[in-house]
Amino acid sequence: MTERPYVLDAQIGYVLRRVTQRHLALFSDAIPEVTTTQFAVLARLAELGPQSQNALGRETALDAATIKGVVDRLARQGLVSTFPDPDDRRRLTVDLSEEGRAVFLRLVPTALEVSARTQGPLSKVEQRQLLDLLMRLV
Repeated sequence: MTERPYVLDAQIGYVLRRVTQRHLALFSDAIPEVTTTQFAVLARLAELGPQSQNALGRETALDAATIKGVVDRLARQGLVSTFPDPDDRRRLTVDLSEEGRAVFLRLVPTALEVSARTQGPLSKVEQRQLLDLLMRLV
């Protein structure tokens, strides 16, 4: 029985981590105001409107503890507001503040440029193919 060698550079998790690290570095250089995770929360709120904190966590693929921390930090920065759900006061609803909406809209062009720079080595066709393939993995 011949064992296949383990080549780290051929492992999807390792390659994805390296691509993520590159993207995070580009993002933090271009947008120091918020993290990529915080930006994702702002983007989902801009897209979907007010959400329960739990729903927002699901929409951004964050667990309950992580979304709570992200929302708390964004609230301290004045970028989101939170309020009890009128139908279930135990549930916290999160929405963009006016400042949060303005910051998000101001950062969108830069965020798009960061995505373009991350994918820069690929042709437009390859960029679409890569995203399509990655979406099949989630």
